[in-house]
This record gives sequence, C-alpha cells and structure tokens, in this order.
Amino acid sequence: MQISFSLFKFSGIYSGFGLILSVLIFLAVPAHAIRIKDVSDIKGVRENQLVGYGLVVGLDGTGDSKKAQFTILSMASMLEKMGITIDSKFIKNVDNVAAVMITADLPAFARIGSRIDVLVSSLGDAENLQGGTLLLTPLRAADGNIYAVAQGPLSTGGFSAEGAGGKVQKNFPTVGRVVGGALIEREVPSNFSEKETLTLTLHNPDFTTASRVTEAINSALNSHFAQAPDPGTIRIKVPEKYVGNIVPLVTLIEGLEVTPDTFAKVLINERTGTVVMGSDVRISTIAIAHGNLSIQIKESADVSQPLPFSDGETVVTPDTNISIEEGNNRLVLMESGVSIGEVVKALNALGVSPRDLIAIFQAIKAAGALQAKLEII
Repeated sequence: MQISFSLFKFSGIYSGFGLILSVLIFLAVPAHAIRIKDVSDIKGVRENQLVGYGLVVGLDGTGDSKKAQFTILSMASMLEKMGITIDSKFIKNVDNVAAVMITADLPAFARIGSRIDVLVSSLGDAENLQGGTLLLTPLRAADGNIYAVAQGPLSTGGFSAEGAGGKVQKNFPTVGRVVGGALIEREVPSNFSEKETLTLTLHNPDFTTASRVTEAINSALNSHFAQAPDPGTIRIKVPEKYVGNIVPLVTLIEGLEVTPDTFAKVLINERTGTVVMGSDVRISTIAIAHGNLSIQIKESADVSQPLPFSDGETVVTPDTNISIEEGNNRLVLMESGVSIGEVVKALNALGVSPRDLIAIFQAIKAAGALQAKLEII
C-alpha cells in the first residue's frame, strides 16, 4: 500500500492540493479600439421570443407512449378541427406522434412573409423525433398575439438505435430544428424612423467607457448631441438632418471606434484550476516564500512460512518505509509589476502549479498587495 500526499507552505499558511488539471493565463495585449456596434445595443432594437405547442407526426414508433395523455387529447382535438369527431378513449396507439414545444426568436424589424428557424423539443416521453414532420403550429409572444406559424420536416442532427442488450445515441434526438420553418404573419409595431432621440445601452456599464463613447459621437457629429446620464446609457438627440432618416445616423454611430475600459480583475475557478487575469492587474512589492513538502509512506509485508510438515505458523512482519522531501526555495522579493507580463513572469519564476497559484493569489489579496478584484467562480 502506498499513501502519498503533498503540502505547500506560503507565508505560514498550509493548504492541500490534489490533481493538477490546467491553468489558462490570458495575457491581454494592449487594448485596441472597438466599434461602438460591438460594445452596445440600441434600445428597442431587439428580438422577441415566440413559443407554441404542437404535434410531430410520422415517427417510426418512437413517439409518445400511452402515458402521455395530453398527446392523445391533442390528437383528438386536432382531428375534430379537421371535421373528424372521435372520442380520445378510442385512440389506442400514439407512438408515431409526439407532443412538442416550439420556440423561436422574432428578429427586430421582421416583415410579414419572412421566414425564421424554429427549435422543436419533445414534451412527453418520445424517444426520437428523427424523420418527423411538425404540423401547423401558431407561435405566440408574451402579449398573447400570434406572430408566426410553424410547419415542416425536422432535422435532429443525431440518431438513436438500440437492441435487447445495448443502445447507441448521438447528440439529442428528442430536440430538432426546422430551418426556415416559421412564416411571419404579424409585424411588431415600430416607429423607429420617427424617433427624435436614440438610446445606446452598453454591454458592460462603465463610467469611463460611457464617457469615451459620448466623446466619440459628439466629435463625429461636431456638436453635443450625446450625453451619458449613467454608466450604462448614452442618449443621442437626432440631428435635424437625420430626422425621418435615422438609418444613416445609426450606421455612422455604429462604425465609430472607442477603447473600452475594464476593471482589474483576477478570476479563479478552483474546480478546474483555471486562473484568468486582466491586463490591468498589478501587484505591489511583496516577498513570497514558496516551498513543497512531500511525504511518501510505503507499506509492505514480509511473510515467513514454516517448513513442510512442521507445526510452525506463518509469520507476517509489516515493513514501512517513509521518505520526506522538503523544498528549499528561498524567499523571493517580487517588486511592483508594471504590466501583466511581468506579474506572470515573476510567478512563473517561483515554479508554482495552478493550485498553488490560486492559493498564492488569495494570500496576496489578504495581504493587501493585489491591486485588483479577486473573484472566485
């Protein structure tokens, strides 16, 4: 039997670490200008979610079982709408039919007659939707109105096959997609061209970024048309020459480039041993001692057996070997880093593992030398 464990010492703090998985340290390059289009959205210009309930038919015995009563009731209701009245209790077999939920995103400014993709997901206990056809299904928005209708053959992108002794499955055959399967029947009311003001919302609210976006827009329009009431919002008054013709104005604004500002942050995922550091992370001058203590215990048994036809007994003598190795790393003075590259270089010089690196950052933060936000995810 062999028992092996490791401890490491950092500023008088001992912490155990196990299997080292991985470490990803993203060395951020100097920030470059990014389009306003990529860091913000225009308020009111967004997708709307649609949902509907329907039936998928034509399955090869992989549909819902008799336990899915709502599928049977749905079939009876569908047939009644088609002029065939039948009591649901007479529907005995529904394994070629599956009840499904349909979801889709209605794009901004979508027009009647346009087509969008829909996602079809099994609602009952169907085993496979492969080869099925979605029947005409209305799709409603949060306001309860029907904005599209969906119908068409499913593409699952997977398969499932099984026998008496095993099963093979790829991806999830109970979820499929109908490409271009929804036809838009109603448009979302919009008076975008009549707007007198535009509102930009930043993906990551920040005072400095909002100020830079405002300055870039005012500089492009040669006047103070933009202002930032808060770190996540920029309001733009539509210039007179763009009233009723806002598309060129939006095109101009989206193409402007700014340099977003970010917080100095260190993200740690202890489950995977991942450490991510931002480009603005700095460490004040600090002395770090890092050493390894490794103890290995090996146990074996010496067996002594008596001679044949003797009255002796078998004797088992345990044998234990203990070896201890202790690192002799010296105290390292880590001066204040001026860049993320110097910080990483100094830490790598200590020869730390990902697990050690996590504990070191936590200790540096506790000592008040880490000039960044430490976040554990």
